[in-house]
Amino acid sequence: MLPSHHSNQLLLPVNPLFLWITLVVALLLNFLPLGRQLAMPDFVALVVAFWNIHQPRRIGVGVGFSLGLVMDVHQGALLGQHALAYTLLSYLAIMIHRRVLWFGWWGQLIQVAPLFLAAHLVSLGIRIIVGDGFPGWALLLAPVFETLLWPLTGWLLLAPQRRAPDPDEDRPL
Repeated sequence: MLPSHHSNQLLLPVNPLFLWITLVVALLLNFLPLGRQLAMPDFVALVVAFWNIHQPRRIGVGVGFSLGLVMDVHQGALLGQHALAYTLLSYLAIMIHRRVLWFGWWGQLIQVAPLFLAAHLVSLGIRIIVGDGFPGWALLLAPVFETLLWPLTGWLLLAPQRRAPDPDEDRPL
């Protein structure tokens, strides 16, 4: 992947084990019993979108669908509600992955905000279609929080790739 324009450091290839561990950690963060907070960011959506933008060949729409089914079962939601939202999020993230990487963090925020909003609106639309009531306007804060967590997520998930494999005076990279 090309680094964003403000970075002059080359990134190492991502370790596949690290990639899958981050997805499991995001899933466990969503499993925390914090009650039904509407404005709580969806960590799985955040990490799935991040890896679909940075590693679209390793993490794809199928992973988003599978993790969505796990979230549906965990939350007792309509089977396929989160799966459809994560699938749409994965598809949109893969669709814009080349463009997003050319921007700095502020530009990336503008690019990924509609993705998170679309995923939440799809999930909300499914809930309303099946007869569930409107949960409230606080639901629209979740994509805002996910967007604001984007730079921190990028900093954390790209940190292992920033280290030099064997730094010495002969190889400055």
